[in-house]
Amino acid sequence: MLGLARRVADDDRRAVDALLRDHYDRLYAVCRRLTGNDADAADATQETLLAVVRGLRGFDGRSRFSTWSYRIAVNASLDELRRRRRRPEPTAEPFLDAPRSGGADAAGEASDRRLDIDAALTRLPPEFRAAVVLRDLCGLDYAEIASVLEIPPGTVRSRIARGRSLLVPLLAGNRAYPAERPNERP
Repeated sequence: MLGLARRVADDDRRAVDALLRDHYDRLYAVCRRLTGNDADAADATQETLLAVVRGLRGFDGRSRFSTWSYRIAVNASLDELRRRRRRPEPTAEPFLDAPRSGGADAAGEASDRRLDIDAALTRLPPEFRAAVVLRDLCGLDYAEIASVLEIPPGTVRSRIARGRSLLVPLLAGNRAYPAERPNERP
């Protein structure tokens, strides 16, 4: 990866295209889970890719490229969430209140479950959501998450534990979860 990053830093257009293609899906997945919807995720991913290309000259290889790019994606997603707070929010919760498909199709059930997880994640405060997504979606270890979020590893453990504990009632179908805005602390 470092060789590809160096070729990108040397303005090799094919290397830039390859790098962005190789990482787009993972970066989009992080942005999607953090922002909670496709439109904001697309915006955050676009900002991430632009920042990656702009920042490659400064990438020194001390961390893995994926860790470095996840940090950019998390920051772009959090920026998008801050911009969203300034926009009017819809009042309906379409994923939590949507009727389930009646079929026993495993793909449909997996899709429903993914929508439930996405909806539940949007209800977490951003700092807990980021830690949970980086651990459970990206598979980063605590040290890598600490590096991405620029917080101590103990704080990472705490945020993951707290985030997961807040997800349990949401994923269990308990609608008694506090009706807070998604970006506020419980």
